[in-house]
Amino acid sequence: MSGTEERPEPARDPGLQPERTRMAWRRTTLSCAVAVVLAWRQVLLTGEPTAAEVVLVALLVLAGLAFLTAAHTRIRRLAAPAAAGPPRTMGIRTALLAAGCTLVLVGLGAAITL
Repeated sequence: MSGTEERPEPARDPGLQPERTRMAWRRTTLSCAVAVVLAWRQVLLTGEPTAAEVVLVALLVLAGLAFLTAAHTRIRRLAAPAAAGPPRTMGIRTALLAAGCTLVLVGLGAAITL
């Protein structure tokens, strides 16, 4: 026995990656909801909310709901059996929706805090 014996590669558990991805989407959705609540709180603490501030918060809520839709779509796709269709990659529409919602949340959040 020389020390050059090849050891077999341990099998990769394909079930772990989708689970981690699903949990990451849930955490991100929760963070998005917290950001919307904090923005609403910021508007309420500044005194009487102006119409512009109410519109900004309403847009934040809509962006948060759109992000929730993208996350739910991705989570459902991860839960689908592998034999149900193409590989479990994120669709371009879901990716664009998630990126767009993130940018909108950042922009509107900055507008509220300024």
